[in-house]
Amino acid sequence: MVPARLRPITLMRAVTSPHELPPRAGEAAALLERLFAEYQTSILNYLYRLVGEAGLAEDLAQETFTRAWRASAQLMAVDNPRAWLYRIATNAARDDLRRRRLIAWLPLMSSDERLSDSGFEDRSLVGEQMRRALLRLKPEYRIPLVLYTCQDFSVAEIAIALAISTDAVKQRLVRARQQLRDAIE
Repeated sequence: MVPARLRPITLMRAVTSPHELPPRAGEAAALLERLFAEYQTSILNYLYRLVGEAGLAEDLAQETFTRAWRASAQLMAVDNPRAWLYRIATNAARDDLRRRRLIAWLPLMSSDERLSDSGFEDRSLVGEQMRRALLRLKPEYRIPLVLYTCQDFSVAEIAIALAISTDAVKQRLVRARQQLRDAIE
């Protein structure tokens, strides 16, 4: 479960207003500010689910928006800004994990009602089994599963965010679910 006390991050500003930029760059800056306002919390929660540490997730969220700011010239040509932003976040998390050689991914929310229809004890047992099973999944399966299940991305949006085909996304989701089922049984 994502801690309720994660602080919202603040967008660093390289200029004082979008009006100081050339016309096209001003549009991109305004769009980026709207994206920041709309997705800062969901990006932060997504990164928390990937890395498992609130402080690191905050740092990576800040890095995500810093990278997006630097690449804002590309933003006006992007068809799906949400997927573009999540791709930047995913790459920031992967870069950090590569540097650390530490993968501490978190499972889907353990309070997920869909895990079990039985009592609280059964749900916590299933949640623990799910956590252990997810920890054994390779990141190539965890990332699309978290995007699909927790972030409500469509298959097409995941394909854009991860720069893979929709068929590859579907295949990874199927394999991730099958591996989870096998690990839990």
